[in-house]
Amino acid sequence: MLMVASLFAAGAIFGSFLNVLIYRLPRGGSIVRPPSACPECGHRIMPWDNVPIVSYLVLGGRCRHCRAAISSRYLVVEILAGLVPVLLLWRYGLSQEALVLCLLTYVLIVVSFIDLDLRIIPDRVTLPGIAVGLIVAPLLGLTTFGGSLLGAVVGGGALYLIAIVGEAAFGKESMGGGDIKLAAMLGAFLGWQAVLLLLFVAFLTGAVAGIILLAVRGKDCEHAMPFGPFIAFGALLAVVWGDALLAWYAAITNFA
Repeated sequence: MLMVASLFAAGAIFGSFLNVLIYRLPRGGSIVRPPSACPECGHRIMPWDNVPIVSYLVLGGRCRHCRAAISSRYLVVEILAGLVPVLLLWRYGLSQEALVLCLLTYVLIVVSFIDLDLRIIPDRVTLPGIAVGLIVAPLLGLTTFGGSLLGAVVGGGALYLIAIVGEAAFGKESMGGGDIKLAAMLGAFLGWQAVLLLLFVAFLTGAVAGIILLAVRGKDCEHAMPFGPFIAFGALLAVVWGDALLAWYAAITNFA
């Protein structure tokens, strides 16, 4: 229990840094300077007001000085960042594999919230990520080099094909370039089988969310939903339960 609590606390602390990345990366700002400040009044956030999760709850989600509301995203990201290492400890134990997959999941948290905010997935995250995946995944035994390369081609290629077909059929962009590169990056890390699984989960959950959103908002739902968060959710599912899901699928298809 002490290890779990320590991992959660360390993850939540790292979550504060993820919030900085989410805000500054797409805006081209430095991730080191200046120190964090309230976006409304510009007052510097002091260390005692920057304790992950605790400070948000104590301050009631508002700036101490101007009382402007602070986005609940900050709290959500810190909680998610705390839960990720605990979940991966349960799945993989204390291992290099768990560490790399934890960092990969943190990258997914960053790109998901950037996509939700601005409808973009920065190339400065995904393009280097593809190269890192091709090197690191085979070294750690997550997949072979061939599996990593094939995963990148299958992940990016599948969404690229959907983008071409969708644009031809509907006359407008149906899949963003950022989504294509994100799928390629995940394929490089996880291999072709896992990337197919995560894309299936992404499309399934995206379709369900789209139906619900359409039912709630109706004609007011003018803009397409960002797809990055659904890809990230599918990737998390593949990382934690991918082997079990693929084994289950193999069992039922063999039975059929």
